[in-house]
Amino acid sequence: MASQSLRFKLYSLLSLPIVALIGLWTFVAGHTLGDFFELSTATAVFEEIGSPATGLVGALQQERRDSALFLSSDRPDAVRLADSRRRTDQAVALFRTMATGERASTVTTEEVRVAVEAVLDGAQGLTRLREKVDERLTNRLEAVQAYGGVTDTVYRLFDQLITVPQVRLFQQAVGLRRIAHAQDLLSREDALVSGAAMSGKLTHDEYEAMEVLSPNRQLLLAEGVATLDAELRAPFERMVDSPDHKQLISLEHEIIEEAELPADRAAWQSVTARLDPALDQLLASRVGLLTERADDSAGGIIATIVIVGGLGLAAILAAVIWSVRLGRGLVEELDGLRGAATDLAEVRLPQLVRRLSLGQPVEAGTPRIAATAATQEVRDLANAFDSVQRTAVQAAVGQAELRQGLNRVFRNLARRNQSLVHRQLGQLDAMQRKTTEPDQLSDLFRLDHLTTRMRRQAEGLVILSGAPAGRHWRRPVAMIDVVRGAVAEVEDYLRVNVQPMPHSTLTGGAAADVIHLLAELVENATVFSPPNTHVNVSGELVARGFAVEIEDRGLGLADAERDEHNRRLAEPPEFDLADSDRLGLFVVGRLAVRHGIKVTLQRSPYGGTTAVVLIPMSLMTDPTSDLAHSRTD
Repeated sequence: MASQSLRFKLYSLLSLPIVALIGLWTFVAGHTLGDFFELSTATAVFEEIGSPATGLVGALQQERRDSALFLSSDRPDAVRLADSRRRTDQAVALFRTMATGERASTVTTEEVRVAVEAVLDGAQGLTRLREKVDERLTNRLEAVQAYGGVTDTVYRLFDQLITVPQVRLFQQAVGLRRIAHAQDLLSREDALVSGAAMSGKLTHDEYEAMEVLSPNRQLLLAEGVATLDAELRAPFERMVDSPDHKQLISLEHEIIEEAELPADRAAWQSVTARLDPALDQLLASRVGLLTERADDSAGGIIATIVIVGGLGLAAILAAVIWSVRLGRGLVEELDGLRGAATDLAEVRLPQLVRRLSLGQPVEAGTPRIAATAATQEVRDLANAFDSVQRTAVQAAVGQAELRQGLNRVFRNLARRNQSLVHRQLGQLDAMQRKTTEPDQLSDLFRLDHLTTRMRRQAEGLVILSGAPAGRHWRRPVAMIDVVRGAVAEVEDYLRVNVQPMPHSTLTGGAAADVIHLLAELVENATVFSPPNTHVNVSGELVARGFAVEIEDRGLGLADAERDEHNRRLAEPPEFDLADSDRLGLFVVGRLAVRHGIKVTLQRSPYGGTTAVVLIPMSLMTDPTSDLAHSRTD
């Protein structure tokens, strides 16, 4: 199973370049294919939306001109206007049917759909506009501008329809759209001037409108023609240089300069009558040519897809064959290296480290990895493994020797201090019996208390070394005596209140360690609480043993810090010399694990900390048994 996993991982590693190559090929092919679909989509969008929208613009332009003539004449031609409106309604109906149909919905984007809705909303407003025209509630300029607002929405729709992926085609499409917009501005000019010619004058507002329409028309036409390439631009350049267009510019200039209709009013009608259909024909022919180019471009894209796909697949196949051959050889070599390294890591090296942790002697040499690979890189890797594990073993040996040396130092110093402290306690006990002076006896009691604390500190060093504390009781000890003995080893023992406890006894073998454990916790409670507060110690029998609670009135611990302390108390780590500030909690954790005692720090109702010590029932004895009042030190 491990060999199969190694083979799978190695082949996976060797497959990364292939995967990258496949990804690159997929990206290139997908990008090229995406261009093809975008061209196809653009063609479909123009057929379903652009073509009926173009027809709608033409109908609106004719209705706009007829409406302007209707408002300008004393004898309006209502039949002609009605016919224009009918053609406009037909164009709107066709546009609505095609632009909102099922086929159009599959190729349009959200932006295009919003633009289509804007055109349809503008078409709905034609009803109110026509009523105003019929009742003559609007003037010529307002009507022309209202129709222009509808055509403007169509040209904004054209902006959303130009989605060809190729930059060159996109530029040509934009250029044609600008020329078409310029033609619409010419239609607006024609509606205003033709209507003014019929009424006999051009109003001031219409003159100002002409000042805007004429330069904008010329600018859009110039920009659109300049954007086109030579083939598309040639007929438009001939149209711009034609006498008709030059005459149109001259007439526009005369109207703007004189603020009046041109002297030869028939010339305007004649010029626009020739230019407007000529522009329509040019735009239609150029759009058809641009569509042919899009079709040719789509054919070129298909050829590119075939070439890219074929070459890419050939390269991928070659890479797969090469990777399989290379991977097979490497798998065999690495499989041997893996087996040797696994045996070293899982069998030989753990046995060596376990012996070091137990203090057992080990051989001077370290196990080596045997690799018989043909590839130099694999042999170098085996040698590197040897170097790493050799350094690790040497470091482990050094750490074990250092730890053992420190333990011996701790134990020797502690034993010497214990011997001196025991002698000092004996001497103090003899002096207390001989002394009857209250003041001297009080001093001796304080000195005895200080010596007891010194004994606890010495026991802490013994515990750090992993040895037993040194003192033990032969008989069970009452829990109240255990708690009092712990309080007696605390400096501020006068601040500790011991509550009454049930009559329970503790095995003599665990009494010394439990006293030390409780003393460390009580001392922490006195140190980390205000000096004017008291520490309460209570105990009771519970279902799983005897619980001792040590509650202080300090500031307490943060939740994260308290959780970290509880984790260390449940699973005490190896003693770290750099972490000597937590020596007391480390000793508590060691003693708790030694006897199966559970120590938990909790938040006190008073804001401080409550230490709960649960002594298991296995350490408790029958309360009716004899209690020991003597111990072996």
